[in-house]
Amino acid sequence: MSIFETSLETFDQDVLEASASRPVLVDFWADWCAPCIVIAPILEKVLHDFDGALSLAKLEVDEADNMKLAGHYRVRGFPTIILFHQGREVARFSGAKSRTQILHFLGEHLDIQLPA
Repeated sequence: MSIFETSLETFDQDVLEASASRPVLVDFWADWCAPCIVIAPILEKVLHDFDGALSLAKLEVDEADNMKLAGHYRVRGFPTIILFHQGREVARFSGAKSRTQILHFLGEHLDIQLPA
């Protein structure tokens, strides 16, 4: 299971380059955001379900210059989850979602076997 912190400085390598080999979900979050806290363990469970076929990059918007990256991707609310594959944004959603909703989202946008 690949869950890691990313930042403005490392985003290109951590996300854009890494998404060439496997899809990367980026969680734009803040520690003061209640829905962000709710979705975090759900995202971790989804990642566990995919057994390494997917990565999760966590970007805390209040750290250093990370808000600039949120602005670049036009993130307007938190949490916002953006799916990157082949070095580009594929899709996104905002707000806390259930495991089932996240699995459906991934199934719509990736050619990947969904867990039961």
